[in-house]
Amino acid sequence: MNAVTQGELLRALPYARRYARALAGSQEAGDRLVAAALQSPLPDLPPHLALYGGVTAQVARQASDAGDMGLRHRQLLLLTALEDLPLRDAALVVGLGAEEAQGELDAARGTLRSMAAAEVLVIEDEPIIAMDIRQLVEGCGHNVVGLASDEAEAVEMARTLRPGLILADVNLGPGGDGISAVEKILKEQKIPVIFVTAYPERLLTAERLEPAFIISKPFEPIALAIATYQAVTGGVVPG
Repeated sequence: MNAVTQGELLRALPYARRYARALAGSQEAGDRLVAAALQSPLPDLPPHLALYGGVTAQVARQASDAGDMGLRHRQLLLLTALEDLPLRDAALVVGLGAEEAQGELDAARGTLRSMAAAEVLVIEDEPIIAMDIRQLVEGCGHNVVGLASDEAEAVEMARTLRPGLILADVNLGPGGDGISAVEKILKEQKIPVIFVTAYPERLLTAERLEPAFIISKPFEPIALAIATYQAVTGGVVPG
């Protein structure tokens, strides 16, 4: 049995929150999954995987999954793309052999490629980075309807363009704060949001209102694709 120490749990906790929130579709539901996992015996997995395994077990018991992609496929995509786990580790977390996990992961990626396009507003203050993000978003099959560089512009663009998804940098430099911009937008309309940051652990404390979908900089297109899918479809909903 792999005993998990308190220190190992504390190190794993922010990333388990990110995984759980993205899987469940909201901060509140994801954090409930993490709390339930911590209150239950954790799976017999290596320490860095045990809390992921606990969350996976909880959502398998509680979730009612709808949409084009099954729960196992979502889990494997999030673990490998968002959490950057090697396939062998993701397979352990979901209880599959490596070969079977690879087959399911390939099928899940096929589903992503066939998903409906979203109209995306990008909030990013660095022009070159904004253009890179635009290429990645469009490479995933979505349409970028606007590029905003500061809070005021983001709020006005969202009001005018009515996007189906927002992809926002947290730090907008002199132009303000991405979270503040999104809070203002969400007072007027309900839009799924993905935050991009180089320091995801700062947004994963569960001490205040925090984003459900967080991608670490730099990110790969597949991480953006699965986060977008989860944000647009609402994740899997715990019953």
